[in-house]
Amino acid sequence: MKYNIRGNKLEVTDSINDYIRSKLSKVEKYLDDNDVVEAKVLISAKGKDEKVEVTIWSGKYNIRAEVTNEDLYSAIDLVVDKLERQFKKYKEKISSKRVNKEVIPDMEIEDYFEEEGQTIVRRKEVFLKPIDEEEAITQMELLGHTFFVFKNVDTDRINVVYKRNDGDYGIIDAK
Repeated sequence: MKYNIRGNKLEVTDSINDYIRSKLSKVEKYLDDNDVVEAKVLISAKGKDEKVEVTIWSGKYNIRAEVTNEDLYSAIDLVVDKLERQFKKYKEKISSKRVNKEVIPDMEIEDYFEEEGQTIVRRKEVFLKPIDEEEAITQMELLGHTFFVFKNVDTDRINVVYKRNDGDYGIIDAK
């Protein structure tokens, strides 16, 4: 696994770097091909809280988790636990539904920015592979987002799946 560990308003020391690498090595057992996997870690400090964001990208899926805690090392432990739960959930879904693993979208995530007012503070470039609606919902949940853009394998059109306030899901179909 390749690591990209950055600090925002916080210096990433060798001990922090080593601790993150050792903890993230726990999730490697869930990965099929460690050579093409990249883990992006952003550590930021805001007041007395430490925030750890981890995005693990492979050619098959993206998994993201974020935790805020007063203690940096506790936040790292908690975010790895969260990632492990997501990996287990994903593996169970794949095995129970026999999803075609070749059609899961790839996403390249740009640098993280702090939000300011109502300006555009982040851009993402999304590479769309055709997937079905169920797999789009799975990807959205794994990323911890409330919506997900994908190319529908059935209609060959761009769709957005989103989580509704009542807990159900909606689909926006672009024509």
